[in-house]
Amino acid sequence: MNWVERAAGLRQWSKGAARAPHKPLLLLYALGRFQREGDGELRYSAVEEDLKRLLAEYGPPHRTSPAYPFHHLVGDGVWEVRTDRGTGSPGTGVRELRAAGATGRLVPELRVALRRDPSLLGRMARVLLDANFPPSLHDELCEAVGLDVETGPDVPGRLSAARRQRDRRMRELVLTAYEYRCAFCGYDGRIGTVPVGLEAAHVRWWAFDGPDDVDNGLCLCALHHKLFDKGVLGIGADHRILVSRRFVGHGPAARAQVTELSGRALTGPRPGVAPVAAPHRAWHTAQVFHGDPRPARATPSPA
Repeated sequence: MNWVERAAGLRQWSKGAARAPHKPLLLLYALGRFQREGDGELRYSAVEEDLKRLLAEYGPPHRTSPAYPFHHLVGDGVWEVRTDRGTGSPGTGVRELRAAGATGRLVPELRVALRRDPSLLGRMARVLLDANFPPSLHDELCEAVGLDVETGPDVPGRLSAARRQRDRRMRELVLTAYEYRCAFCGYDGRIGTVPVGLEAAHVRWWAFDGPDDVDNGLCLCALHHKLFDKGVLGIGADHRILVSRRFVGHGPAARAQVTELSGRALTGPRPGVAPVAAPHRAWHTAQVFHGDPRPARATPSPA
């Protein structure tokens, strides 16, 4: 059994380009628990709040129930569910899972394989991360599910050459297009001639067929890249910055770095370079940006 390929091929609900990372999040959570605790079953009523938090933070903008992946992951051959009545899930209802004392865990064959080959867990986790989330979220997502996964180009188990590969030139092309300035705040720090703290962000995530093209990229500082990928920030149809109403920050730094960006025009790209394409902006707004945008910050009237 090739468990890495099975993890990469989890069947997910799909409608157009919608995100549905429910099963990958549950499997990452289960791998983290296995790494820390071994074979113990996960009682739904005990892990429900953990799964809710993961879905709220790393799932799509609309609300969803952790009961769905708990039930449906069984069909992918990596997860089993038992109740007080025996083997089998009682369904996708939260009340049914609670009342039946439903517990889930990795299937026996996978648990044996993970014990036999300690590197398998990390390889499965990396494939799940690469296939479903942008790199800016990988480390904190591992921390959120309690996974200790080694990273780096020499670690085996990254996506095979048969799968779509990233274009390593994109970073330089995007940073050049935006003249080495953050498109949100204008930050342009360097050490000598080397830019520091600037990154090329995919607007439509690479994991969801976002191309390695300049019109799908933004030059962002590390802070605004993370906030963009977490759905705090977005881009409106007029290429102005969106700030989620769900964001809360009371200090002067939060106001200056986030809330006061609302309605501000993007910095760049330079003349002659295509701005972010409308389909990519629309995907990010629908699949990543959280809630409604704040009103644009009022511009002071000239004296």
